Amino acid sequence: MGKKLDSLKPGTCLDGYKLERPLGGGGFSVVYLARNLRDNQRVVIKEYIPNKLACRGSDGHVQARNANTEARFVRGRKLFFQEARTLATLKHPNIVNVFSFFQANGTVYMVMEYQAGENLQHYLQARRGRGLSERFLRTVFPPLLDGLELIHNNDLLHLDIKPGNIHICRGGQPLLLDFGAVHGFPQSRQEQPGQVISPGFSPTEQYQNQGYVGPWTDLYALGATMRACIEGHAPLDAKHRRERDTLKSAQIAFRGRYSDNLLRAIDWAMDLDPTLRPQSIAAFRAALTADTAPEPARSAIGRLASALLGRSSS
Repeated sequence: MGKKLDSLKPGTCLDGYKLERPLGGGGFSVVYLARNLRDNQRVVIKEYIPNKLACRGSDGHVQARNANTEARFVRGRKLFFQEARTLATLKHPNIVNVFSFFQANGTVYMVMEYQAGENLQHYLQARRGRGLSERFLRTVFPPLLDGLELIHNNDLLHLDIKPGNIHICRGGQPLLLDFGAVHGFPQSRQEQPGQVISPGFSPTEQYQNQGYVGPWTDLYALGATMRACIEGHAPLDAKHRRERDTLKSAQIAFRGRYSDNLLRAIDWAMDLDPTLRPQSIAAFRAALTADTAPEPARSAIGRLASALLGRSSS
Protein backbone atom coordinates (compact mmCIF):
# COMPACT_ATOMS: atom_id res chain seq x y z
CA MET A 1 0.00 0.00 0.00
CA GLY A 2 3.03 2.32 0.19
CA LYS A 3 3.57 4.62 3.16
CA LYS A 4 2.13 3.63 6.52
CA LEU A 5 -1.14 5.45 7.17
CA ASP A 6 -1.16 8.03 9.95
CA SER A 7 -4.53 6.69 11.12
CA LEU A 8 -6.57 6.57 14.31
CA LYS A 9 -6.77 3.30 16.22
CA PRO A 10 -9.68 0.90 15.55
CA GLY A 11 -12.34 1.35 18.22
CA THR A 12 -11.94 5.13 18.38
CA CYS A 13 -15.31 6.86 18.79
CA LEU A 14 -16.06 10.19 17.09
CA ASP A 15 -19.35 12.11 17.01
CA GLY A 16 -21.48 8.99 17.44
CA TYR A 17 -19.40 6.79 15.13
CA LYS A 18 -17.00 3.97 16.03
CA LEU A 19 -14.05 3.41 13.72
CA GLU A 20 -13.56 -0.25 12.78
CA ARG A 21 -10.46 -0.10 10.59
CA PRO A 22 -8.70 2.10 8.02
CA LEU A 23 -9.58 1.33 4.40
CA GLY A 24 -6.83 3.37 2.83
CA GLY A 25 -5.80 6.93 2.22
CA GLY A 26 -4.16 9.41 -0.09
CA GLY A 27 -2.16 12.59 0.07
CA PHE A 28 -4.94 14.48 1.81
CA SER A 29 -6.90 11.99 3.86
CA VAL A 30 -7.37 8.69 5.65
CA VAL A 31 -10.51 6.65 5.00
CA TYR A 32 -12.08 4.40 7.64
CA LEU A 33 -14.80 1.80 7.81
CA ALA A 34 -16.97 2.80 10.76
CA ARG A 35 -20.29 2.08 12.41
CA ASN A 36 -23.03 4.50 13.36
CA LEU A 37 -23.65 3.89 17.07
CA ARG A 38 -27.21 5.17 16.77
CA ASP A 39 -28.48 2.58 14.30
CA ASN A 40 -25.47 0.20 13.97
CA GLN A 41 -25.24 0.89 10.21
CA ARG A 42 -21.85 0.78 8.54
CA VAL A 43 -20.50 4.01 7.06
CA VAL A 44 -17.26 5.23 5.54
CA ILE A 45 -15.52 8.19 7.19
CA LYS A 46 -12.86 10.35 5.58
CA GLU A 47 -10.50 12.33 7.80
CA TYR A 48 -8.69 15.41 6.50
CA ILE A 49 -4.97 14.91 7.18
CA PRO A 50 -2.75 16.26 4.39
CA ASN A 51 0.50 14.38 4.97
CA LYS A 52 2.75 17.10 3.58
CA LEU A 53 1.22 19.75 5.83
CA ALA A 54 0.09 17.94 8.99
CA CYS A 55 0.61 14.93 11.22
CA ARG A 56 -1.10 13.27 14.18
CA GLY A 57 -0.04 13.95 17.74
CA SER A 58 0.09 11.29 20.46
CA ASP A 59 -3.38 12.40 21.62
CA GLY A 60 -4.87 11.74 18.17
CA HIS A 61 -5.17 15.39 17.23
CA VAL A 62 -4.12 16.50 13.76
CA GLN A 63 -1.73 19.43 13.77
CA ALA A 64 0.45 21.33 11.31
CA ARG A 65 3.92 19.86 10.86
CA ASN A 66 5.56 23.18 11.59
CA ALA A 67 5.00 26.95 11.54
CA ASN A 68 5.62 27.04 7.80
CA THR A 69 2.72 24.70 7.04
CA GLU A 70 0.28 26.05 9.65
CA ALA A 71 -1.47 28.60 7.42
CA ARG A 72 -1.89 26.18 4.51
CA PHE A 73 -3.18 23.43 6.81
CA VAL A 74 -5.76 25.77 8.39
CA ARG A 75 -6.87 27.04 4.99
CA GLY A 76 -7.08 23.50 3.62
CA ARG A 77 -9.16 22.39 6.60
CA LYS A 78 -11.58 25.25 5.98
CA LEU A 79 -11.85 24.36 2.28
CA PHE A 80 -12.38 20.67 3.10
CA PHE A 81 -15.24 21.62 5.41
CA GLN A 82 -16.82 23.93 2.82
CA GLU A 83 -16.48 21.36 0.08
CA ALA A 84 -17.86 18.56 2.28
CA ARG A 85 -20.92 20.76 2.73
CA THR A 86 -21.19 21.15 -1.06
CA LEU A 87 -20.67 17.45 -1.76
CA ALA A 88 -23.41 16.59 0.73
CA THR A 89 -25.82 18.35 -1.64
CA LEU A 90 -24.60 16.51 -4.79
CA LYS A 91 -26.69 13.40 -5.21
CA HIS A 92 -25.84 11.07 -8.08
CA PRO A 93 -25.87 7.25 -8.32
CA ASN A 94 -22.18 7.23 -9.36
CA ILE A 95 -20.87 9.62 -6.71
CA VAL A 96 -20.44 8.33 -3.19
CA ASN A 97 -23.28 9.65 -1.01
CA VAL A 98 -22.06 12.11 1.65
CA PHE A 99 -24.37 11.96 4.68
CA SER A 100 -22.79 14.51 6.97
CA PHE A 101 -19.56 16.09 8.19
CA PHE A 102 -18.20 17.23 11.54
CA GLN A 103 -15.13 18.68 13.23
CA ALA A 104 -13.04 16.82 15.83
CA ASN A 105 -9.38 16.22 16.71
CA GLY A 106 -8.46 19.57 15.20
CA THR A 107 -9.62 18.51 11.74
CA VAL A 108 -12.70 17.68 9.66
CA TYR A 109 -14.46 14.37 8.97
CA MET A 110 -16.80 13.46 6.13
CA VAL A 111 -19.36 10.65 6.64
CA MET A 112 -20.34 8.66 3.55
CA GLU A 113 -22.57 5.75 2.64
CA TYR A 114 -21.00 2.30 2.78
CA GLN A 115 -21.69 0.00 -0.14
CA ALA A 116 -20.48 -3.57 -0.50
CA GLY A 117 -18.27 -4.27 -3.48
CA GLU A 118 -14.65 -4.11 -4.51
CA ASN A 119 -12.13 -1.34 -5.05
CA LEU A 120 -11.01 -1.17 -8.69
CA GLN A 121 -7.34 -1.06 -7.67
CA HIS A 122 -7.71 -4.25 -5.64
CA TYR A 123 -9.51 -5.85 -8.57
CA LEU A 124 -6.65 -4.96 -10.93
CA GLN A 125 -4.04 -6.26 -8.49
CA ALA A 126 -5.88 -9.57 -8.17
CA ARG A 127 -5.70 -9.98 -11.96
CA ARG A 128 -1.87 -9.75 -11.82
CA GLY A 129 -1.41 -7.56 -14.85
CA ARG A 130 -4.12 -9.05 -17.04
CA GLY A 131 -6.10 -6.23 -18.64
CA LEU A 132 -9.84 -5.82 -18.36
CA SER A 133 -12.20 -6.26 -21.27
CA GLU A 134 -13.60 -3.47 -23.42
CA ARG A 135 -17.04 -4.48 -22.21
CA PHE A 136 -15.89 -3.79 -18.64
CA LEU A 137 -14.52 -0.37 -19.60
CA ARG A 138 -17.68 0.58 -21.49
CA THR A 139 -19.83 -0.57 -18.57
CA VAL A 140 -17.92 1.23 -15.81
CA PHE A 141 -16.60 4.48 -17.27
CA PRO A 142 -19.65 6.11 -18.95
CA PRO A 143 -21.54 6.23 -15.61
CA LEU A 144 -18.42 7.65 -13.94
CA LEU A 145 -18.34 10.34 -16.62
CA ASP A 146 -21.93 11.22 -15.73
CA GLY A 147 -21.05 11.61 -12.06
CA LEU A 148 -17.92 13.60 -12.82
CA GLU A 149 -19.91 15.88 -15.11
CA LEU A 150 -22.20 16.78 -12.21
CA ILE A 151 -19.13 17.66 -10.13
CA HIS A 152 -17.74 19.87 -12.91
CA ASN A 153 -21.13 21.49 -13.49
CA ASN A 154 -20.97 22.63 -9.86
CA ASP A 155 -17.57 24.24 -10.52
CA LEU A 156 -15.73 21.54 -8.58
CA LEU A 157 -12.86 19.24 -9.54
CA HIS A 158 -11.98 15.83 -8.13
CA LEU A 159 -8.19 15.98 -8.70
CA ASP A 160 -7.39 12.44 -7.58
CA ILE A 161 -9.11 10.04 -9.98
CA LYS A 162 -7.37 6.66 -10.06
CA PRO A 163 -8.35 2.99 -9.70
CA GLY A 164 -7.99 3.24 -5.91
CA ASN A 165 -10.73 5.88 -5.84
CA ILE A 166 -13.26 3.90 -7.85
CA HIS A 167 -15.51 1.41 -6.08
CA ILE A 168 -17.35 -1.28 -8.03
CA CYS A 169 -20.58 -2.06 -6.20
CA ARG A 170 -22.28 -5.42 -6.36
CA GLY A 171 -24.01 -5.54 -9.73
CA GLY A 172 -21.24 -3.56 -11.42
CA GLN A 173 -22.36 -0.01 -10.61
CA PRO A 174 -19.26 2.23 -10.20
CA LEU A 175 -18.85 4.86 -7.51
CA LEU A 176 -16.36 7.73 -7.56
CA LEU A 177 -14.73 8.01 -4.13
CA ASP A 178 -12.27 10.15 -2.19
CA PHE A 179 -13.09 13.79 -2.63
CA GLY A 180 -10.37 14.88 -0.22
CA ALA A 181 -8.64 16.84 -2.97
CA VAL A 182 -11.77 18.35 -4.48
CA HIS A 183 -11.86 22.12 -4.93
CA GLY A 184 -13.34 24.86 -7.05
CA PHE A 185 -11.91 26.06 -10.36
CA PRO A 186 -10.42 27.86 -12.15
CA GLN A 187 -7.46 28.53 -9.89
CA SER A 188 -3.75 27.80 -9.97
CA ARG A 189 -2.01 25.17 -7.88
CA GLN A 190 -0.25 28.05 -6.11
CA GLU A 191 -3.55 29.07 -4.54
CA GLN A 192 -4.20 25.63 -3.08
CA PRO A 193 -3.25 24.48 0.44
CA GLY A 194 -1.28 21.49 -0.82
CA GLN A 195 -0.96 19.06 -3.66
CA VAL A 196 -2.24 15.57 -4.23
CA ILE A 197 0.01 13.70 -6.62
CA SER A 198 -0.79 10.15 -7.74
CA PRO A 199 2.10 9.00 -9.98
CA GLY A 200 0.80 7.69 -13.27
CA PHE A 201 -2.55 9.44 -12.92
CA SER A 202 -1.81 13.10 -12.08
CA PRO A 203 -1.06 15.28 -15.13
CA THR A 204 1.79 17.75 -15.46
CA GLU A 205 -0.17 20.76 -14.19
CA GLN A 206 -0.57 19.09 -10.79
CA TYR A 207 3.22 18.96 -10.45
CA GLN A 208 3.54 22.69 -11.18
CA ASN A 209 2.96 25.47 -8.66
CA GLN A 210 1.46 27.68 -11.34
CA GLY A 211 -0.20 24.99 -13.44
CA TYR A 212 -3.88 25.74 -14.00
CA VAL A 213 -6.22 22.89 -13.26
CA GLY A 214 -9.65 22.33 -14.74
CA PRO A 215 -11.90 19.59 -16.16
CA TRP A 216 -8.98 18.65 -18.46
CA THR A 217 -7.01 17.69 -15.32
CA ASP A 218 -9.63 15.16 -14.20
CA LEU A 219 -9.89 13.87 -17.77
CA TYR A 220 -6.16 13.09 -17.91
CA ALA A 221 -6.54 11.06 -14.72
CA LEU A 222 -9.64 9.33 -16.07
CA GLY A 223 -7.85 8.44 -19.31
CA ALA A 224 -4.86 7.15 -17.34
CA THR A 225 -7.22 5.07 -15.20
CA MET A 226 -8.77 3.55 -18.31
CA ARG A 227 -5.31 2.78 -19.65
CA ALA A 228 -4.39 1.14 -16.33
CA CYS A 229 -7.43 -1.10 -16.73
CA ILE A 230 -6.14 -2.17 -20.15
CA GLU A 231 -2.48 -2.47 -19.20
CA GLY A 232 -2.90 -3.88 -15.70
CA HIS A 233 -0.74 -1.22 -14.02
CA ALA A 234 -0.35 2.56 -13.74
CA PRO A 235 0.98 4.31 -16.85
CA LEU A 236 4.33 6.13 -16.90
CA ASP A 237 3.87 9.21 -14.72
CA ALA A 238 3.51 12.63 -16.33
CA LYS A 239 6.65 14.02 -14.69
CA HIS A 240 8.81 11.42 -16.41
CA ARG A 241 6.82 11.73 -19.61
CA ARG A 242 7.56 15.43 -19.69
CA GLU A 243 11.30 14.77 -19.37
CA ARG A 244 11.30 11.93 -21.90
CA ASP A 245 8.03 10.58 -23.17
CA THR A 246 8.54 6.87 -23.80
CA LEU A 247 4.88 5.98 -23.32
CA LYS A 248 3.66 4.28 -26.46
CA SER A 249 0.24 5.50 -27.56
CA ALA A 250 -2.64 3.25 -26.61
CA GLN A 251 -3.74 3.26 -30.23
CA ILE A 252 -0.47 1.58 -31.23
CA ALA A 253 0.17 -0.54 -28.11
CA PHE A 254 -3.29 -2.15 -27.98
CA ARG A 255 -4.40 -1.99 -31.61
CA GLY A 256 -6.66 -4.86 -32.53
CA ARG A 257 -7.52 -5.68 -28.92
CA TYR A 258 -9.80 -2.69 -28.28
CA SER A 259 -11.90 -0.38 -30.45
CA ASP A 260 -9.95 2.32 -32.19
CA ASN A 261 -12.18 5.10 -30.88
CA LEU A 262 -11.66 3.91 -27.29
CA LEU A 263 -7.88 3.91 -27.67
CA ARG A 264 -7.76 7.26 -29.44
CA ALA A 265 -9.97 8.83 -26.79
CA ILE A 266 -7.61 7.57 -24.07
CA ASP A 267 -4.60 9.00 -25.93
CA TRP A 268 -6.40 12.32 -26.36
CA ALA A 269 -7.22 12.54 -22.65
CA MET A 270 -3.59 11.73 -21.77
CA ASP A 271 -1.98 14.44 -23.89
CA LEU A 272 0.73 16.12 -21.82
CA ASP A 273 -0.43 19.54 -22.99
CA PRO A 274 -3.60 20.51 -21.04
CA THR A 275 -4.84 22.69 -23.90
CA LEU A 276 -4.78 19.76 -26.33
CA ARG A 277 -6.88 17.44 -24.16
CA PRO A 278 -10.68 17.29 -24.21
CA GLN A 279 -11.82 20.35 -22.28
CA SER A 280 -15.11 18.90 -21.08
CA ILE A 281 -16.77 15.62 -20.16
CA ALA A 282 -19.10 16.05 -23.13
CA ALA A 283 -16.17 16.19 -25.55
CA PHE A 284 -14.55 13.08 -24.12
CA ARG A 285 -17.85 11.19 -24.00
CA ALA A 286 -18.42 11.98 -27.67
CA ALA A 287 -14.90 10.79 -28.53
CA LEU A 288 -15.56 7.41 -26.91
CA THR A 289 -18.44 6.75 -29.27
CA ALA A 290 -17.32 8.69 -32.37
CA ASP A 291 -15.82 7.02 -35.42
CA THR A 292 -12.70 9.05 -34.76
CA ALA A 293 -11.33 11.14 -31.93
CA PRO A 294 -8.94 14.07 -32.40
CA GLU A 295 -5.44 12.83 -33.14
CA PRO A 296 -3.34 13.47 -30.01
CA ALA A 297 -0.40 15.80 -30.65
CA ARG A 298 2.83 13.85 -30.42
CA SER A 299 5.04 16.69 -29.20
CA ALA A 300 5.70 20.40 -29.54
CA ILE A 301 8.19 19.58 -32.32
CA GLY A 302 5.62 17.44 -34.07
CA ARG A 303 3.05 20.25 -33.90
CA LEU A 304 5.57 22.71 -35.27
CA ALA A 305 6.41 20.34 -38.12
CA SER A 306 2.74 19.93 -38.91
CA ALA A 307 2.27 23.69 -38.93
CA LEU A 308 5.24 24.14 -41.29
CA LEU A 309 3.78 21.55 -43.61
CA GLY A 310 0.46 23.35 -43.55
CA ARG A 311 -1.45 20.64 -41.69
CA SER A 312 -3.60 21.28 -38.64
CA SER A 313 -2.58 19.65 -35.36
CA SER A 314 -5.91 19.23 -33.66
